Formats: sequence, C-alpha cells, structure tokens
Amino acid sequence: MCNDYRLMVDAASIAKDFADLKIKIRFGEGIPNLQAREDIKITDPGPIVRTIDGANDEAELVQRRWSWPGPNKRPVYNFRSEGREFASNRCLIIADGFYEFTDPKDPKKKRKDKWLFTKKDEPIFCIAGIWRETPEVGQAFTMLTMEPGPDIAPYHDRQIVILERDAWADWLDPTVSAKSLIRPLTAGTLAVEQVG
Repeated sequence: MCNDYRLMVDAASIAKDFADLKIKIRFGEGIPNLQAREDIKITDPGPIVRTIDGANDEAELVQRRWSWPGPNKRPVYNFRSEGREFASNRCLIIADGFYEFTDPKDPKKKRKDKWLFTKKDEPIFCIAGIWRETPEVGQAFTMLTMEPGPDIAPYHDRQIVILERDAWADWLDPTVSAKSLIRPLTAGTLAVEQVG
C-alpha cells in the first residue's frame, strides 16, 4: 500500500491547475514553501486542499502531517473506502507520483523493487483523502484506498483512490456522494517505471 509519494511542483503551479478547473485556492496560512520532494513519507508534512467553511467556490491549500496515530499508536496513513460515505473533512492530497514496492526480481537483492507511478499527460493529480484533528498531532490526513485498478493490480492488491480532474471539485463538495467518485482509473492512465 502506498507509504511514499512524490511532489515536484510549486504552490503557484498547483494554484494554476486548480484555477483551470474554476477552483480558487486561498493560502490562509500563507503560501507554503513547497520544496520539490522525491519522497514524502508517513508522518511527513504534505500539501492538501480542503474546503473553507461557507465558501462554495474556494478552497485552501495547507500543509499537514500525513497520518494520525491509530488506537494501537501505529500511524493511520491509508484508510479503506469501501462501505463508507465520508460526508465531511474530505481533502485532496496533491502528488505528481506515488510508489509501490514489490519483492525483488533479483533473489540476491535485499531491498524491494521500487516502482514510480505517474499520471500520463498531467503534471499533478489528486488522491482522495480525509483529515481530522487529533490531540496527539493536531490536524493530519490519510489517503483512501480501494481495490486495485488495471494499472496497479500487477504490483499490489490495493491502491490509493486517484480522482479524475473533473472530480476534484465534487470531492470537496460534501453534498456529492463520495461513493460515486471512488472508482479505478481506466487501463493505461498511469505510467509506471522501476526506480529502485
């Protein structure tokens, strides 16, 4: 399951992508200094977009911690979407790539093989997420997961929920059913390459 993702673009580029979709991005906490990062790992801060109370056509971009402590103190970084509606606290997790790991093809190799997935012809994509406030770490987010689509199935038995661009605004709208937006991408949407 996804425990590492990538974001190499800046806040201005993200705001432009959202503006193209008629979603105005606000920076209520100031424009975050988004450094290009090959690896965003569990407990690292990452940029999310979420709704602003009372504003229908605006959203805010903030940085929050990826994962909150679960009941057993293990980080909740992925969350199953099946059977849930997620009527509040939805967020869009911005990425331009994510990684999956498989057993090494070379039996002498000790580390797992690392695969980078990117969305063809799109500079960024959004992962469906939820955020919550916790006494231990404050506000944090997690990625929703689902059964794997055709591009992921050869590598893992689950996948993160990647939303099509035309669903970004709907994901931020709590009146739109979450279940109607959670579906696998069509075959060939994702490019994959071995990076380690």
